[in-house]
Amino acid sequence: MDPEASLGSLSHVPVTGRPVPEAELGLVQRWRSGGGELVELLSQVRERFGSIAAFRLGPAPTVLVTDPQAVQHILARHPERYVKRSHRARLLIGDGVLAATGAAWKRQRRLLQSQFTGTGMRRYEQRITEAARTTAGRWGGYARTGQTLDVGREMRRFALDAIWRSLTGHPLDDGTERELAAVAAVTAALPTLPADVTDAQNAVAADLARIDAVARHAIEAARGGAVGPDGPGLLHVLIDAANERPEYTDRLIRDELVTLLVAGHETTATTLTWLYLLLDRDPGAREQALAAGDEGSAQRRQAIQALVHETLRLYPSAWILPRHATEDDTLAGYIVEAGTDILICPYLTHRDPELWPDPEHFDPRRFTAPDGRPAHPGAYFPFGIGPRACLGLQFALRESTVLLEHLLPVHTLAFSSTPTKAAYGITVRPDGPTPATLEPPRT
Repeated sequence: MDPEASLGSLSHVPVTGRPVPEAELGLVQRWRSGGGELVELLSQVRERFGSIAAFRLGPAPTVLVTDPQAVQHILARHPERYVKRSHRARLLIGDGVLAATGAAWKRQRRLLQSQFTGTGMRRYEQRITEAARTTAGRWGGYARTGQTLDVGREMRRFALDAIWRSLTGHPLDDGTERELAAVAAVTAALPTLPADVTDAQNAVAADLARIDAVARHAIEAARGGAVGPDGPGLLHVLIDAANERPEYTDRLIRDELVTLLVAGHETTATTLTWLYLLLDRDPGAREQALAAGDEGSAQRRQAIQALVHETLRLYPSAWILPRHATEDDTLAGYIVEAGTDILICPYLTHRDPELWPDPEHFDPRRFTAPDGRPAHPGAYFPFGIGPRACLGLQFALRESTVLLEHLLPVHTLAFSSTPTKAAYGITVRPDGPTPATLEPPRT
């Protein structure tokens, strides 16, 4: 069955169960009057009413889901009953694979999936490594001069370089980097844009035009036969597809290119920034990872990957996953009616003390020690699970690990200030600059 079933195909099979507990209206009103983040309301709902609970932001209830079994039921076992209706970033990514639905999504995902597993990932290993070496060289210069750097900007620069090389075969140049800063600008603006589509587009029109110009130039160059020093990239795969599949118009190629840019660098950059902020609070975690094995050893790589996984537990790439019930269903004993909006929240599942002891504590050993993490797949899903899990999971983990293998043994950071809170948009990002200096490289 197509996981993106038609919204009109509602089931009339009777379901049994009990009503989902619903938060009182006063709780929502107090949250609204306080002007807090959505995650604050969701935290209160989960704490007071359980891991499956309803609340009302409008006339109909929305159901919050953080229970691991219910998460797996929705995302992995019955994705045809709980579908994506629209992506919050559609304004930016258009009909790219993240926003696509139905048969179009299935076709687009099938084309790209082979590029991010097994043999496909090996094509991009060297490109990721070159991007990491470029960053390591730049950090060596910062360390020698004592220059202040912004960690968030450095992580975006690295991740953008890695995905740009993988897309085009070219290293990221300064001009392209400046223009693609518009991607981060639009992503950060999305939560505050007007509800009207036209007004929202007008609000970020200049940034969208800059992104479109970069995409258009890259597509024209690739279509004209230009191949970068690293060889053909993902963009060439899309252009080759257009020769056989009429649906791959220039617009769809643009949408897929921008989708891969957004998914391929924004989440990785945010994760790496959080990781360095967490290491600033707990420097012993860095030493433990480096002591796990010699340079290049499987033991050290596993320990570095544990740093990444623990960061993703606290700050998952997708902190909230909206779905829409297309038919009546029983979810962990509760009745969910067709037409109900669902909010799955990895951020809260990952901080559930019944699943993760001392959940606010940064402890990478959860991912190396036996029985250090819950076994249920719905207890840890920073990239989602099921048919719509993030295609770039392996790419993101690989680029994060490779960069840290280059930087962690050589440099330690001294932050001059750190953000005091997080901003909850498409990703969970530090809400503020992250200026730091580097100690001189060890000899």
